[in-house]
Amino acid sequence: MPSPKLTITDQRTDKAYELTIENSSVRALDLRPIKENPEEFGMLSYDPGYTNTASCTSRITFIDGDKGILRYRGYPIEQLAEQCTYTEVAYLLLYGELPTAAELKVWNKEIKDHTMVHENIKKFIDGFHYDAHPMGMLVSTVAALSTYYPDAKNIGSRTNRRLQQLRLISKMPTLAAYAYRHSQGLPYIYPDIELSYTENFMNMLWRRAEPKYEPSPVLAKALDVLFILHADHEQNCSTSTMRTIGSSNADPYVSLAGACGALYGPLHGGANEAVLTMLDEIGSMERIPSFIKEVKEGERRLMGFGHRVYKNYDPRAKIIKKIADDVFEITGRNPKIELAKELERIALEDDYFVKRRLYPNVDFYSGIIYEAMGFKPEMFTVLFAIGRTVGWLAHWEELMEDPERRIARPRQLYLGPNEREFVPIEERLGRLQSQRV
Repeated sequence: MPSPKLTITDQRTDKAYELTIENSSVRALDLRPIKENPEEFGMLSYDPGYTNTASCTSRITFIDGDKGILRYRGYPIEQLAEQCTYTEVAYLLLYGELPTAAELKVWNKEIKDHTMVHENIKKFIDGFHYDAHPMGMLVSTVAALSTYYPDAKNIGSRTNRRLQQLRLISKMPTLAAYAYRHSQGLPYIYPDIELSYTENFMNMLWRRAEPKYEPSPVLAKALDVLFILHADHEQNCSTSTMRTIGSSNADPYVSLAGACGALYGPLHGGANEAVLTMLDEIGSMERIPSFIKEVKEGERRLMGFGHRVYKNYDPRAKIIKKIADDVFEITGRNPKIELAKELERIALEDDYFVKRRLYPNVDFYSGIIYEAMGFKPEMFTVLFAIGRTVGWLAHWEELMEDPERRIARPRQLYLGPNEREFVPIEERLGRLQSQRV
């Protein structure tokens, strides 16, 4: 059966062009023959922010924003969060299938075997000021790992790529914990391989002088679920950054450092911190009506509601909301939760928000839970980065295997001046003054 076609008629020339439709898309290069005269470059699609441009094909994550669906390799996020550990999900994202019991045992051991970092990394982190942002420390330290593993540049070897992926998944919690301990002025804690992935992270964060750290199973499960929910989310800003840097054949450490840098931006990884700031500003239930009024009048933003992709209830927010009560039984109830639930109730019932399809997203509740666990807001994005590491690496691996891989090089629409005559420096001042007059 022949492929369907899209016919475009250029009204400038009255010429018709047929573009092949594949997977509900057309290739951008198929627009190139559309031109008014032969000397033109050809037609481009203009898409600021890439809101309607597919830069790749992928088999990792599926999202249906209108229906509120999120699946990893075909599995609903709800089932994975309830029944899997983070390391199981990491295996799934990287290798395409859930592991058997035997495969998971080997995988978990491999991760534990690589949790240690070179002792010089401590000196590197010590070079930061005590009040340096933990995310800034993480970005820099991940990039520095590239110098410790020069073999990572051999990206043509699948076996070698797997080793680097294993190292990064294993070491990210260690680096994150070291950044946290440095900011607190505390000594670094070595990994405990007898603990699970998440329990060991808690050990490196919070162990004091006790001979053996005993993690709370409830908090460990909650943190594990949060890592799962953040593991991947299709072609977001940081994942696209990972692919873009990787397209130059950069090693995975510097590529992932770039992804962390993108996540560092407040519009991407800092949204849950913005939610807490908003709740602090509201302060009490009595202030909510006036705050909502300010939102409707365009004077304030309702943080944690709405999403670039989801036009329905973010499925991750539903899961986080369910685990919040379990966490509060251990930590004590975070008073912000009542404000959050009241804001959610209003947003789901008020026509102003319903018409705009502003539903709670994953950031709305996650910050409240992190704060209840004892994390300060500056650590929130670091926690996000730990979970997202495997997603970044899965996309990087997919890119490495893509037969259509090319170095990323977007086009632009040039709107600047045409060719201009060069002005010697001694004549420029007079010309500028005459232009201003």
